[in-house]
Amino acid sequence: HVQLVESGGGSVQAGGSLRLSCVASGGTYSHYRAYCMAWFRQAPGKEREGVAYIDGDGSTTYAASVKGRATISKDNAKNTLYLQMNSLNPEDTAIYYCAARNLAAATWYEGYNYWGQGTQVTVS
Repeated sequence: HVQLVESGGGSVQAGGSLRLSCVASGGTYSHYRAYCMAWFRQAPGKEREGVAYIDGDGSTTYAASVKGRATISKDNAKNTLYLQMNSLNPEDTAIYYCAARNLAAATWYEGYNYWGQGTQVTVS
C-alpha cells in the first residue's frame, strides 16, 4: 500500500514562493517511476481542483490558474514529488494534496487511488 506524505506548506506573502514535497513509501522504485502523480488543492468552500500532473515519462500538464507560475517535478531515486510555486497570490491559499495512480484514466485529474493528508498553504 503506497503512502504519500506532503510537506513544505506554510504562510507566505503575496509574490513569494514555496516548494512543496511529497514522499512516497510502501511501494518499489519501479512502481513509483511508472506512477502518474499530481498535485491538487482545495480552498475553503471550494471544490478540489487539479493543479499539476506528471506522468511516468516526465510529461507535465498544468491548470490554467497556475501555468507559468508552477513547476511539477519528481525525483524517482528519492521517491519524491515536488511542486514549485512562484508569484503566489491569495487565491492560491488552499490545502495542497499530492496523489498517485497506477491505472489509466480519462483525464489527468481523475482516477487517483493514493492520496496524501495535505499541507496548508496560506498567502496573504
